[in-house]
Amino acid sequence: KMITHLIFVGLLSSSRTWISGNDITFLYSPDVNHCQLLCTQHPSCLFFTFIRADWTHDDRHFYCYLKSTPSGEPSAQTPVQGATSGFSLKSCSPDPQPCLSEVYQNMDFPGADYRYLFTGDHEECQRVCTQDPACQFFTFAQENFSITKIRYKCHLKFSWTVPRTPVIERKAGVTSGFSQKIYQTQHFDKACQRKLFPNTGIAGRDIESLPAASPEHCQILCSTHPRCTYFTYNRNTFHCYLKESTHEMVTRASDTGTSGLPHRSCQFDNNWARVAYEGVDFKGSDIRYELMDDADTCQKTCTEDPHCQFYTYVDETFFDRSYWRHCFLKRVITIPAPPKVITLTNVVSGFSLKNCA
Repeated sequence: KMITHLIFVGLLSSSRTWISGNDITFLYSPDVNHCQLLCTQHPSCLFFTFIRADWTHDDRHFYCYLKSTPSGEPSAQTPVQGATSGFSLKSCSPDPQPCLSEVYQNMDFPGADYRYLFTGDHEECQRVCTQDPACQFFTFAQENFSITKIRYKCHLKFSWTVPRTPVIERKAGVTSGFSQKIYQTQHFDKACQRKLFPNTGIAGRDIESLPAASPEHCQILCSTHPRCTYFTYNRNTFHCYLKESTHEMVTRASDTGTSGLPHRSCQFDNNWARVAYEGVDFKGSDIRYELMDDADTCQKTCTEDPHCQFYTYVDETFFDRSYWRHCFLKRVITIPAPPKVITLTNVVSGFSLKNCA
């Protein structure tokens, strides 16, 4: 079955095909293989269309359209110059942390920079990215780049590898939580000491705001982001505010806030992921649902499924009995994903080789 599926994907690729279907979203990809991985990791994507560099209809180069239909089959397949289409590989149980070894000449991944340095060539830049825990991809300006003062400059870039719950809201009759396997870190002998400041807010200097289930979850997000120097978590809105300032930290009293510092050079624990959050819904991002008797079984099922990152269980106190005993298994994309991809002469871009054993 796997061989047939892969051959079908190859036939679509060679026929320069645009697949019609309901577009879920579009992301940027440097090539069709990366686009297929994005579709495979997206919870509801079934097939995709990738707009190549030779597309001439408009300026939508390197767009990766993630698609789905109620029937599970494409609505139509149209031959188009400059587009390649294919199917998700969910049914093939792909590696959740794939090796992305391709290097892209004359291609820039603009944005997401957190660190700069000068290296002798793009291979050294890639080695630095691979050795830096936060780096997921890079762009290197070659010796003949048009702007002389940034020749040999290596741009290290970040994207999230920790699952982020897209929407969190209070809802009676549901319990949500995380897989026990979702976070791996470098090994350190010393365990992290959790430094939190209850009823405390830190004003301004936000670099990103995203949902989090708890102050401890927010702390993990801050610890993962290379620019985060401290954070504030609002327990009423479930918002985690990541902040950056190396000069000062101005705190104030807050009825709804908990602030804290990131972990550095220590062994994270997964206690934050073991908590079951009663009356909290992790909305959306469903892979599928199964029927079961309790939230503990739902969490165990999520942990045992290599694709599940978090879950929501609906018990028999929920207002709509048609959802009773439903365990919704969920995930988001965690492979490195550049915020944009463009053509740029005399630069080289690529990914960290951390997953290329």
